[in-house]
Amino acid sequence: MKHWVIALALGSMVGCTTMDPYTGESKTSNATKGAGIGALTGAIIGVATASKKDRGKGALTGALGGAAIGGGIGYYMDRQEMALRQRLEGSGVRVQREGDNIRLVMPGNITFGTNRADIRTDFYDTLESVTVVLQEFNQTAIRVGGHTDSTGSDVYNQSLSEQRANSVASFFSGSGVSAGRVQSVGYGERYPLASNDSDAGRQANRRVELELLPL
Repeated sequence: MKHWVIALALGSMVGCTTMDPYTGESKTSNATKGAGIGALTGAIIGVATASKKDRGKGALTGALGGAAIGGGIGYYMDRQEMALRQRLEGSGVRVQREGDNIRLVMPGNITFGTNRADIRTDFYDTLESVTVVLQEFNQTAIRVGGHTDSTGSDVYNQSLSEQRANSVASFFSGSGVSAGRVQSVGYGERYPLASNDSDAGRQANRRVELELLPL
């Protein structure tokens, strides 16, 4: 039985790949990985909760149920990630996958003017592309985080980061994304991506990030 469960999990993990539009390379999808992990976890639980004579059946039921649950969320986020990568290619916005979460990093130099919190008009098209995906994949929560470099006072940077996060969140809400899905928060200068000792580092730290999380 142990060998059969392992074979089931491995079989689920080799079945699906996705194409990264940035690199053109195929990769194992997060949905497939999730299904494999879910299958193993479900099988273990099925064995543990079944009577001795029904352990084989319990392993099968648990593995199939675990694979469905583990793969479902991952598959949904895989599709959303792919749609975002295709729409944002060449926009300057970075798409990062972290487990079942998706993070969009929007550099401040393309999003806002210096020391301003109103969105640059030439960035509207990019945000509208994101909005289209958010409306299509409406089973995700959206956390908008504003970040600054260390130039200026802590109080000023905190306020600016909040205003910028609110501007992006308001754009989505005003474009038809349910306000109940959108949360905005300002982090000030607390979470730099690079050293604030260089111009390049400070520029990298001035940004807005969108974190997309399964509901």
